[in-house]
Amino acid sequence: MYALNLPSFDAKIRKSSSGFEIFDPLRRKYLTLTPEEWVRQHFVHFLIYEKNYPASRIVNEGAIKLNSMTRRCDSVVYNNRLEPVVIAEYKEPGVSITQQVFDQVARYNSVLRVPYIIISNGISHYCYRINYATQNYTFLTDIPMYTEL
Repeated sequence: MYALNLPSFDAKIRKSSSGFEIFDPLRRKYLTLTPEEWVRQHFVHFLIYEKNYPASRIVNEGAIKLNSMTRRCDSVVYNNRLEPVVIAEYKEPGVSITQQVFDQVARYNSVLRVPYIIISNGISHYCYRINYATQNYTFLTDIPMYTEL
């Protein structure tokens, strides 16, 4: 599919009547293999195997209510108290990370109020920490380990 700026892994891909599908181990089912899904599966694999995020604490396509409408966060990570601590938003590799993407995640975060936001198109990755007490944020140079959340 696309070469990404993420570690490769042995993705389970199969051909279906409508194209290709990739297995999502978190949702335990095959999904249409879109460029965004390719990024999501690689990034989640990276979080689990490189950053030690427990798979049981990550939800893909987590539903939230925003202005009486249901929206879906690409991935949400929870701590051991089952409080949301990270929202991850993925775009396909050809999509630039623009202010609109940051605004989209900020709308989701108005509901969840997590301390960490991750945005990735598989090539460029952004992570920032929000300090609600001082109402500012700090961009991080790396994705934190789960134990640092």
